[in-house]
Amino acid sequence: MAEELTKEKITVEDAIEEKEIVPPVVVDEVVEIGIVKNKAEEWKPKTSLGKMVKAEEIKNIDEILGKGMRILEPQIVDYLLPNLDSTLLLVGQSKGKFGGGKRTIWRQTQKKTKEGNKPKFATICIVGNKNGYLGMGFGKSKETVPAREKALRDAKLNIVKIRRGCGSWECGCGEPHSIPLTVKGKVGSVEITLIPAPKGTGLICEKECKKILQLTGIKDVYSKARRQTRTKLNLAYACLDALKKLTSVKIKPELAGNTDIIEEVVK
Repeated sequence: MAEELTKEKITVEDAIEEKEIVPPVVVDEVVEIGIVKNKAEEWKPKTSLGKMVKAEEIKNIDEILGKGMRILEPQIVDYLLPNLDSTLLLVGQSKGKFGGGKRTIWRQTQKKTKEGNKPKFATICIVGNKNGYLGMGFGKSKETVPAREKALRDAKLNIVKIRRGCGSWECGCGEPHSIPLTVKGKVGSVEITLIPAPKGTGLICEKECKKILQLTGIKDVYSKARRQTRTKLNLAYACLDALKKLTSVKIKPELAGNTDIIEEVVK
């Protein structure tokens, strides 16, 4: 018995000595922008704009948005706006006996085939730095995770600058807590009107529109929505359409001081 135990010890020790040290394996991770990349791998820009950003020839996103250049890589936005927050909007409705009618982030559709039902999931993602920059994206896929990643990627590619100010006649604080003027947005049948509000009013609007305005950095606003507002997809895009008109509207220099328009610059 003693000889058998010694033989077993020898074989185990030999096995430990002969065992090779395996180098650590770098595990791939799914990045928020929707691209699977290696942890040890750096961003390699493919477009001329991306190369200029990485070479620090462009240090401000306002240079890109001011010239109307198209962003094709989400890493450009990550590089220039590192403090972006993101959230998903409740654009869908759950089905079933117990959860029917409850709002969800997934807008689910099904296709009837011989093999059975083939579902697809769609969602809307919004990104913003709460300082005048906002992006909204739509993603659709057969599974939930790819749909969310597509929406986040699309939101970063569609980043825009939103003009803020203090346009309410009841307030003259001169801080960018509201919007400088009344604007209207329309998508489909949904119409929404955003009205400047005095400081301390809060966001008097629908819950999903409130999420959009919070990520933009707007704290006080009145709103009025009409038509089929139950379609949250169109309501969200109508709110974005109204916010975009704040930048497209031309304001006379003599009126700009009255509305206290402030356009933030990223430092």
